[in-house]
Amino acid sequence: MLLTLPVVLLSVALAAQANLAHDGHAIARHHQRVSVPKAPLEAPRKRKSCNRKHSFSVKPTSTHHATSTTTHKTTTEKKKTNTANFVKPTTPAKQAETPVSNNQAASGLIKVSGGQCPNNGATKKTTGTTGPNGSIDWLNCGVTGGGWNPPHVKVSDIKVVDLNDALKDPNSPFTACKAFTGYFYKYAGEFGLQPIMLASFAMQESSCNPQTVGGGGEQGLMQITKEKCGGAPGGNCRDPDFNIRTGAKYFAQTLNDNGGNVLLAVGQYNGWYQGLTKDGATAARWSKCCRCQNNLDYLHQYFNGWLQNVNAYYNHLGKYFNLDVCPEY
Repeated sequence: MLLTLPVVLLSVALAAQANLAHDGHAIARHHQRVSVPKAPLEAPRKRKSCNRKHSFSVKPTSTHHATSTTTHKTTTEKKKTNTANFVKPTTPAKQAETPVSNNQAASGLIKVSGGQCPNNGATKKTTGTTGPNGSIDWLNCGVTGGGWNPPHVKVSDIKVVDLNDALKDPNSPFTACKAFTGYFYKYAGEFGLQPIMLASFAMQESSCNPQTVGGGGEQGLMQITKEKCGGAPGGNCRDPDFNIRTGAKYFAQTLNDNGGNVLLAVGQYNGWYQGLTKDGATAARWSKCCRCQNNLDYLHQYFNGWLQNVNAYYNHLGKYFNLDVCPEY
């Protein structure tokens, strides 16, 4: 029996709403158009696709709840982009088959293997779909099948570029974060993280502009949601010290809640959950909040882009690009 068009549309809408509700206990939606109430910093802003947000809170009620900056590409800031560690994409198959040695990349390759996706596919040089922390298919293990079930990876397992070393490169995307380096080191040390991990979240969320305000009112560098702003100095939730510490503390708790599995924790920062499927991640495409989708390229962009001192937006890392279908706000 054929379904009428209204019934089909209603079914799609309900599926999208169910997906959005699934992860509401931990993470708000990701990145909508942002407003900056004060003059931006000298570093130019990136335009990032807007998807589920990882701003440390429960799901907001508004359909435009996501915030500033997703994990996608940018069309500006070419002068602030590091391409030295990046192999220009040709086709995903060729990228994965032709790893290239790169002395500027993180030292070595991730060694974790086994489980549902035993071949991590790591390459020393970042490509569109691979890098020192494994291939996108390994990071996304199960998304296109029975559901996301990544291997257990600890913070000590992942390969990163030291943030201070990254900043020695004049083309580093982290030049926008230079004024906040001390805070990233301070709170990474306090919560057992790598400084570049916190800086990478700040790049994804706000392009390291502390005045950024997200579409759902998310605040500052780390785009923390309003209920996390209690105790902010003078009520200023965008205060860099307070903002970075709050974001670091939340992520450390998420990491602890996931038994130290950094893939699960970073995924949840974008609204992922164990068992997430491609259909579930993209269900919101057909809703009023297209950018409330999970960014299926998120983990690769984070682990093999930012953590390698590679601009994940400018180099358009990934293979799904499921947010590219969404209109700008």
